[in-house]
Amino acid sequence: MALHVLRRKAPMLRRHFLLSSSAVLASQILSLPARAGAAVASGVGSKKYKVGVIGHTGRGNYGHGLDTVWQRIPRTEIAAVADADAKGLAGAQARLPGARPFADYREMLETVRPEIVAVAPRHADQHHAMMTAAIQSGARAIYVEKPFVRTPAEADDIVRQCANRGVKVAIAHRNRYHPALPVLGELLASGTFGVPLEIRGRGKEDQRGGGLDLWVLGSHVLNLGVYLAGAPIACSATAFQNGVPATDRDIREGDEGLGLLVGDEIHARFEMERSIPLFFDSRKDRGDKAVNFGLQLICSKAVVDLRVDTEPLIHVRRGNPFNPATESTPWIPITSAGIGKAEPITQIRPLIAGHQQAVLDLIDAMETGREPLCGPADGRTVVEMIQGVFASHMREGARVPLPLKNRGNALQR
Repeated sequence: MALHVLRRKAPMLRRHFLLSSSAVLASQILSLPARAGAAVASGVGSKKYKVGVIGHTGRGNYGHGLDTVWQRIPRTEIAAVADADAKGLAGAQARLPGARPFADYREMLETVRPEIVAVAPRHADQHHAMMTAAIQSGARAIYVEKPFVRTPAEADDIVRQCANRGVKVAIAHRNRYHPALPVLGELLASGTFGVPLEIRGRGKEDQRGGGLDLWVLGSHVLNLGVYLAGAPIACSATAFQNGVPATDRDIREGDEGLGLLVGDEIHARFEMERSIPLFFDSRKDRGDKAVNFGLQLICSKAVVDLRVDTEPLIHVRRGNPFNPATESTPWIPITSAGIGKAEPITQIRPLIAGHQQAVLDLIDAMETGREPLCGPADGRTVVEMIQGVFASHMREGARVPLPLKNRGNALQR
């Protein structure tokens, strides 16, 4: 991109990151109750909210701790839990003492009328119905496990329902709530790392590599990519099965209620709003899941690395990545305090990995009327990108504009 174009975009880039950071920093204050006056300073009252937890043992269970996070949030109390599996419901009661048990989540919602609902199962085919029931029961806020929903059409409907009823939905892309992200954003906007050139992301590339990895782990990576590069404009992608281009015969029903997917190998390129191409790649059994999962932002003066679900989340290696180094350049962490500084927030890992930061952000959004940092529109963007990969593959890798015209599953015939 020409330098004059970058200069024109710089103010917009800075505004984006500063606006994004304000909400993050607000939730950062909320997550530090030990600081004197923190709750008062953030404008949060003392009201305690009833939470209803929806799980489904054997069909996604309770996600990655979406049932127990509320026990660590002083302003919430778990009033009820629903699970269609009797043994699973008994186990949930043991984990969540005092929660009233229900076999049917609809009955729970209508009887207890929780103000906040946790839609915890990992199986995405249940999310739309569960969120719809929660919205219609009068819930004010919903925290939902990723992947958000299965299709753009389902996402469209949830976005519409939330807008009509004023309900706040936050998605458990927990790294999006990390307080180091706005620090990185301001560094990028200021030009500290030079010109952002491209983003390269990968999934865990274990036995789920390819289409399943794109859905289950790639949703985290794509969500962070959108934060860095802006909204997706188009997608070009190919899927392979056993080393050759996948065909209609390779389309299969995905695990975890994801609907039709294809490929044990995915290669995708997204054109993004800020002219920073975003690549996502995944190959079955080709990676070290402790290392691959994340993304790298290649800049003209540095490489910025984000390892999903690790702490520190962000590291930077300075220097032009295309100029062979004459000596080793260390990776330096970027924390909420800045480059190379110790993280001042104690116990930050459980705050992020344990969903506390995300939940506190959701409560703040519910009380102030703003959107959560990762709301239903953000979730729709990720779902659209994933379906865009499949849509492009079905057109032999052709460029597919986003948003998609087909709002269903791109592999459905």
